[in-house]
Amino acid sequence: MPAHILVVDDEAKVRLLLRRCFEGEGYRVTEAAGSIEVMELLASTRFDLVTLDLNLADGDGLTVAREIRARSPVPIVMVTGKGDTIDRVVGLELGADDYIAKPFHLREVLARVRAVLRRSGGGAAADGPPPHAAPGRESLAFAGWVLDVAKRELRSAGGAPCDLTTSEFDLLVLLASNANRVLSRDQIMDRLKGHDWNPYDRTIDNLVVRLRRKIEPDAERPTLIKTVRGVGYTLTADVEGRG
Repeated sequence: MPAHILVVDDEAKVRLLLRRCFEGEGYRVTEAAGSIEVMELLASTRFDLVTLDLNLADGDGLTVAREIRARSPVPIVMVTGKGDTIDRVVGLELGADDYIAKPFHLREVLARVRAVLRRSGGGAAADGPPPHAAPGRESLAFAGWVLDVAKRELRSAGGAPCDLTTSEFDLLVLLASNANRVLSRDQIMDRLKGHDWNPYDRTIDNLVVRLRRKIEPDAERPTLIKTVRGVGYTLTADVEGRG
């Protein structure tokens, strides 16, 4: 089941922004505007994570965090406009798992939420299992290319080699193993670089550009590795697994 996130903020625009962000990644989302609503929801519904604003119209977010932690071990990510160090320290002491200050970048929020969910063993996104990399296959063939996973070689249909860097090869294997499935930049980054990365990093975009120059008939008008605006990338070719 996809992770179920409770978004708590008294600003409707912020709730909508986070809802769209999380739902776009396949998570389930429920909203709450105040402390009373939060406690009612927690009493009736199981959540995998709570994003909690410190400044609520009907109460103090720190008090709400204390009440949540008294009832449930559900992970809490505090999202607030307050910059006081004391609030952050108190929030973490009360059992918050992470802390993000407004204004925030959505990729940072997603990265932190994913990290907390991984640590807690919470649910995954709704778009199926994590992207894989050709388990049990020695080679992948697509669009006139043969990708030898075991030998880490890429050759044209005529057998001519195409030199790829380690990162370019790993990206191509990942895309080919998940052909016609859109992978977000965050999914690709997590798969290629692990969990220790900067959410503002443009490595994946630059890597795609370099890979297109080597395998696309026209890198300026790509037909194999397509960009899905606002989401990520997908390999559009039919892929045949061998081995």
